[in-house]
Amino acid sequence: MSYLAGKIVLAVDAGAPNNGKGESTSTPVKQARVRGRTYPYVSAQAFRRWLRDTMTSMGAAPSPIERSGKGKAQKATTAADPINYADDDLFGYMRAGAKNSDAATTLRDTPFMSGTFMSVEPARPVEDFGVMARGVDEPVLHGHQFYTADLAAPFLLDVARVGTFTLPHGNGGKANYLSKDTALETAAAVEAGASAVTFRGQPALQLPLEMRRERVAVLLEALAELSGGAKKALHYGDRTPALVATVPMAGGTNPLGFVIDGAEDGSGIQVRGDVLRKELEAWDGQWQAPVRIGWRPGFREQARKNFEAEAGELLDQQKAHIDHPRTMLRGLAADLRAGRCDDWFDDPRR
Repeated sequence: MSYLAGKIVLAVDAGAPNNGKGESTSTPVKQARVRGRTYPYVSAQAFRRWLRDTMTSMGAAPSPIERSGKGKAQKATTAADPINYADDDLFGYMRAGAKNSDAATTLRDTPFMSGTFMSVEPARPVEDFGVMARGVDEPVLHGHQFYTADLAAPFLLDVARVGTFTLPHGNGGKANYLSKDTALETAAAVEAGASAVTFRGQPALQLPLEMRRERVAVLLEALAELSGGAKKALHYGDRTPALVATVPMAGGTNPLGFVIDGAEDGSGIQVRGDVLRKELEAWDGQWQAPVRIGWRPGFREQARKNFEAEAGELLDQQKAHIDHPRTMLRGLAADLRAGRCDDWFDDPRR
């Protein structure tokens, strides 16, 4: 199993975690119209920013940001150094060489793929009116939106590709590469114990297994401690997952998409044990037990009772397991560090 598929639910209670483009003195939240109804959302970019910042707050060194250019030509890039920075490795980057320059373009598409956190049911944001009148003759008026909703998004981690970087060659391939000048010939890679391997039919550079385990473990621990979002002064908001489910997969398929979803009648979130059972049957031989589920106590208790009734056989056979999200994610991180998931790092297509 070389992929970890999952789905995450964030519970937003009177919050504004991700703002849209403001007009005049009013700030809207991000929202989409689907079949004539409004669904607030948090962009994948915002979520990934929260996750990177959480990793940094837990001690991971962030890849330094460099900004260049002016006006429409301005750009900001990280160091594009996945050898020394775990976030460059996990979240990817693109560093384009300047025009009329010998500098090469280097890029890496992300091993950690995440979707948009869309509300599972229609929810119309509320406009909150505010005023700044302290110490001024003419009060300044302003407004912003907030909402209450459960937001869900899928994710997929290509575990085998963490710490593995393909090199440019004549056969092309996915954009997972370093230039040869910044890979095998760098002192940092040599000092880190990197080795030359063949990965999915391409020449590649691979960091030691201990480093790769640690990077995935840190990502999971950051997800367990997730914090971030806009309007903290007015709408604090706990951003740790209310519900998260993961399952190791042999390929890049996510069978959890319709397991955790909004009810068709718009009545809120549903977690369907019958759908999980049928998905696992369809992908028999392509997944590894158990399906790990983290469910915060008190969150949608009726939906939990329904799920436990429908998935009773899976739970009894220990093909699925429910715990607190923090306990589940940190426990999985501990299993990775202890080497109990080492087969996930060895891609069978090598």
